[in-house]
Amino acid sequence: MNAVRMYTTLVCPYCQRAKALLKQRGVEQIQEIRIDLDPAERDRMMEITGRRTVPQIFIGATHVGGCDDLMALDQRGGLLPLLNAA
Repeated sequence: MNAVRMYTTLVCPYCQRAKALLKQRGVEQIQEIRIDLDPAERDRMMEITGRRTVPQIFIGATHVGGCDDLMALDQRGGLLPLLNAA
């Protein structure tokens, strides 16, 4: 299974929703990067993604986007293949 990395904050409800969906799809470990604890990580996230909001989700090397993007990917049937890609 591809590694999942997510830029998050502690109180973000969209982060919680995204984590719940990923766990439902079999993801056991999510590397969380807490931008509320490390402002330099927020700057890095914005540099990489061009976005300011959390979550910002990466599956393997693919930037999925935010929670709505993740949900849409799942509804299109694209989440499981991306998670399971070698």
